[in-house]
Amino acid sequence: MQLHYPLLIIGGGPIGMTCAIEAQRKNIPYLVIEKGCLVNSLYHYPVNMTFFSTSDRLEIGNVPFVSNNPKPTRNEALEYYRRVAQSFDLNIQLFEEVKQIDRTKTSNGRPSFEVTTSKAAYRCQYVIIATGFYDIPYLLNVPGEQLPKVTHYYSDPHFYAFQKVMVVGAMNSAVDAALETYRKGAQVTMVIKGDTIGSRVKYWVKPDIENRIKEGSIKAYFNATIKEIRPDEVDIETPDGLVTLKNDWVIAATGYQPNLTFLEETGVELSADEVRCPTINAETHETNVPGVYLAGVICGGMNTHRLFIENSRVHATSIIHDISQKMSSV
Repeated sequence: MQLHYPLLIIGGGPIGMTCAIEAQRKNIPYLVIEKGCLVNSLYHYPVNMTFFSTSDRLEIGNVPFVSNNPKPTRNEALEYYRRVAQSFDLNIQLFEEVKQIDRTKTSNGRPSFEVTTSKAAYRCQYVIIATGFYDIPYLLNVPGEQLPKVTHYYSDPHFYAFQKVMVVGAMNSAVDAALETYRKGAQVTMVIKGDTIGSRVKYWVKPDIENRIKEGSIKAYFNATIKEIRPDEVDIETPDGLVTLKNDWVIAATGYQPNLTFLEETGVELSADEVRCPTINAETHETNVPGVYLAGVICGGMNTHRLFIENSRVHATSIIHDISQKMSSV
């Protein structure tokens, strides 16, 4: 059985939810399809994470986000977005992954799509892709990276208590992992490709990690890379030569990238440079594929540090306005 909706929204994060709210306000029937839980990327953030943004900048649908702290926590955000979804009674299918989008033609020559998921098949006239970038980690590409001791997703520091932990990276995720596991009694070593802690690290955290490194509580190897990971130790390439350390766990906080292959398979053109920025209309966010729109961080290609919840919320307004106009002209 093939289901039909005028609009399908792929991605149940804050931006996908914002698109759904705007569609609801314009009386456009829609369905949101999310491959994981509600706001799946936020759910996989570290349990103790604090946002850089204030709560008002994370609000969607004109629903106030009241936090107990100047900067809201992950748990507060999960509760907020759940209550927004519940309040608007958003039409969301969770734990359903979109596998393929095929373009078809209607009898009047206008574009339409067949969307195949892990659970069903759908027909629609418009598609909004708001899939974020948290699903594909940058790999170290070293021997031993597939060992069970290696993770690209850090969650709870208690797990690493009294263990020898190596953290790879120097941005917010790496710094949070290093500080939190250290404070749970882990022996922490950081492996940092550059010569400093990242410039975008939260300003209230940066002095903390720098002081812990300076006093020797956390050992840091700068201008260094992991050479090989083995069950009980790790080889590090440093400016002073190869260093081998005893090790229990490796947290590779090396960042994440959007699923640009999915866009290409859908027919969306990407720039030839290393940013691989998708082709979109700056005003409407429609791609070179008529009827397919992009919203949120996916619009920036590999430049995942340019777009956030606070400056992507407006995408929904532009997209739904354009879709509404097109539907009214039929």
